[in-house]
Amino acid sequence: MAWEVVVGIETHAQLRTRSKIFSAASTAFGAAPNTQASAVDIALPGTLPVLNRAAVEHAIRFGLAIGASIHRRSVFARKNYFYPDLPKGYQISQYESPIVQGGTVRIVVGETEKAIRLTRAHLEEDAGKSLHEIDGMTGLDLNRAGTPLLEIVSEPELRGAKEAVTYARALHALVMWIGICDGNMQEGSFRCDANVSVRRAGGKLGTRCEIKNLNSFRFMERAIEFEARRQIEILEDGGKIEQETRLYDAERDETRSMRTKEDAQDYRYFPDPDLLPLVVTEAQIEDIRKTLPELPDARRERFARQYALSAYDAALVTVSRAAADYFELLVKVSGVDPKTCANWQTGLLAKSLNQHEIDISESPVPATKLAEILRRISDGTLSNKTAQRLFERAWASGPDASIDELIEREGLKQVSDAGAIDKLLDEVLAANPKQVEDYRAGKEKAFNSLVGQVMKASKGKANPAQVNELLRRKLAR
Repeated sequence: MAWEVVVGIETHAQLRTRSKIFSAASTAFGAAPNTQASAVDIALPGTLPVLNRAAVEHAIRFGLAIGASIHRRSVFARKNYFYPDLPKGYQISQYESPIVQGGTVRIVVGETEKAIRLTRAHLEEDAGKSLHEIDGMTGLDLNRAGTPLLEIVSEPELRGAKEAVTYARALHALVMWIGICDGNMQEGSFRCDANVSVRRAGGKLGTRCEIKNLNSFRFMERAIEFEARRQIEILEDGGKIEQETRLYDAERDETRSMRTKEDAQDYRYFPDPDLLPLVVTEAQIEDIRKTLPELPDARRERFARQYALSAYDAALVTVSRAAADYFELLVKVSGVDPKTCANWQTGLLAKSLNQHEIDISESPVPATKLAEILRRISDGTLSNKTAQRLFERAWASGPDASIDELIEREGLKQVSDAGAIDKLLDEVLAANPKQVEDYRAGKEKAFNSLVGQVMKASKGKANPAQVNELLRRKLAR
């Protein structure tokens, strides 16, 4: 019987607030070490934490976006454990009464949509950071201590590494879509821990191992795949999986043991005596609900319905809020078929964005410029081939370049003059008598080859429809 890989994801999303969750210290990234750690952040005697209202509103905003229950009363607890970059010896978090309970994140796997249930999402503070590159010594940077986090915990409903990454990408897009997190994984704003176990298909859940601090989707996929293989090999050799926390080593492409996994009782949770229970009202929740944008699921469904897109295409053009805005503007300005717009956005544009590692909001070919290119295809000015060359020129020239000027300067205008095309046809037919003979003998592939020769001779500028029509007429004589 085959093995099944089961994954649950715990995500730490850094909330977009100017100050920390319990102090007025700045959350700005990149400051000199230990210049943004206040007395409250490290719990010096006599200091008291004060809850950041914006962090609470962000948590509620997330809960509403996933259709979760918002607890009207939640409690902050002290999670006690020793760690070098946690100078106060405990982390303020939520345990028994989180602010957000339940909810779902929907993902598209191929053409299939799947709803992944969430267990909870709770507010907590971040710890500091250990720096190991100081002449063989370790230093502590406490700037990050006290930064507001929303820990989002999924149920173990993800099957395999690819599905886990699809979920993580969807969650990443959602927290940025609703404006609660900047999603910068390089700066640690969005970090995932993957709980991985294996079982025989349909059997009981196996013992899980947690892979900590995955801040790259590519590394997440590789780490889960390695860990699943490791566990399967142990079980097939008659061994037993020990519950533990592991780290992923990208250079060796392997996970390695970090520590034996603690259980909740090991942290000695108790309600924080310095913080009253957090109470939110119906009116506050409704005020936050009114500020939510059209959510990804709703927008994806509307695009599929309104623009007659497949579930796959609708998912691709709504991969982020910026991508969805780009697509909607492209359709509106270009006036061409939405499917054509989706093909260009998810094809040549997406390829260029990936190659240059930039977001669609930074594209040197904005939606209005791509719309001009698509209109020139529609009105016969450009062929698809020359339009692709024009896109490359427009990308290199930047958003202020004139599309019409680029067409003229690069000589990309489509040849639609029947006389000019007729001359090209005569030259190609004279140079390829064998293909002419094959076509007249009933070999349709020969016709396509001749069309290709004509398009090559015209440097892609001949009108393909006219080439096809005039060529068939000539060959029929």
